[in-house]
Amino acid sequence: MKSEKCQNQPCPVETTLKLIGGKWKGLLIYRLLDGKKRFSQLQKLIPSITHRSLSLQLKELEAAGLVKRTVYPEVPPKVEYELTVLGQSMSSIIYAIYDWGKFYQEGHK
Repeated sequence: MKSEKCQNQPCPVETTLKLIGGKWKGLLIYRLLDGKKRFSQLQKLIPSITHRSLSLQLKELEAAGLVKRTVYPEVPPKVEYELTVLGQSMSSIIYAIYDWGKFYQEGHK
């Protein structure tokens, strides 16, 4: 059983949840799966997130190597966020979470 493998070492589930846990990270990865987004686009897609939370979560995802931030030398500066190859590799996890959430919303059918 896989749960037995987590006895005396960091559990891979714990590692994954540290990277995408919290209220917004999984949702940000989901929103970035279909391509690059600007900060304002992400705010529109997730209207309940505060400017500060969005900024912090994107910085944490960038530090983890899941998101790439590109600044274009324009005035005003244009900044885009996109998933790295590592971030894209989480697509099956994010889609599984989506599917389970839909199942749950539909009354556990």
